[in-house]
Amino acid sequence: MEGGLGQISVPEDESPGSVLKEIPVVKDVDLAGNASLGLIIDRPRNRVLVAVGDVFGNRYSALAAYDFTSWKRLFLTQLSGSGPEKTFADDVAVDAEGNAYVTDVKGSKIWKVGPTGEYLDTITSPLFTPKEWYKNLFALNGIVYHPNGYLLVIHTFTGNLFKINMKDNEIKLVKLPDGPLSFGDGLELLSSTKLLVAGNPATRLVESTDDWESARVVGKSPGLSHRIATATTVKDGKVYVNHLFGMGYPKKKHVLVEAVFSS
Repeated sequence: MEGGLGQISVPEDESPGSVLKEIPVVKDVDLAGNASLGLIIDRPRNRVLVAVGDVFGNRYSALAAYDFTSWKRLFLTQLSGSGPEKTFADDVAVDAEGNAYVTDVKGSKIWKVGPTGEYLDTITSPLFTPKEWYKNLFALNGIVYHPNGYLLVIHTFTGNLFKINMKDNEIKLVKLPDGPLSFGDGLELLSSTKLLVAGNPATRLVESTDDWESARVVGKSPGLSHRIATATTVKDGKVYVNHLFGMGYPKKKHVLVEAVFSS
């Protein structure tokens, strides 16, 4: 929540409950007061993309890119902050060409940024904005790029999952026969047919057999009752869930839990 980036190494002999050291690698003075939120490692271009947002005032949103070797900042693209509109850059995905897509959890839209940091477009749709005002308090959140050429994005308060075709920006509501993925947050593809949805009270494993026209929940991993699960990542075939703030832990301590799914 204080901005910047840190690196946490997970040793092969890591034991449950151990405290892992975080090494700060980025701390930008000009972004002080803003939080680093969703991030993605863009390995083909050896960089890390980070959504940056003003947590409490919702007056500033940006996308930052850093070299994955030197941690030098490659670009900083401001997405909002010059007008009265409230926005909050929350998560980011990158496509095969290096274009980035940043969700605005307050404004129910997606910013598109080019490979070198140029602003390209804003993706909007009436589907992103439910009629109930309170369901727009936390709107578009986690986002991933699917190798078949489209985006998957979750709407937190409705639990709707959207499929966005990148060729024509066609937006579809993914059919969820088991019900919405309510309070879904960060997304991560486990495979082309399986999607991890971080959230509370459980992180869900969602599967599609028709190229994400529809999907079902096939597994759940309970989260910590006193923490809020916000993101997932996969390392060496294991799924880890990042828990943000909550009661029961000292300040400035992340909680990473290996997910165990049951049907």
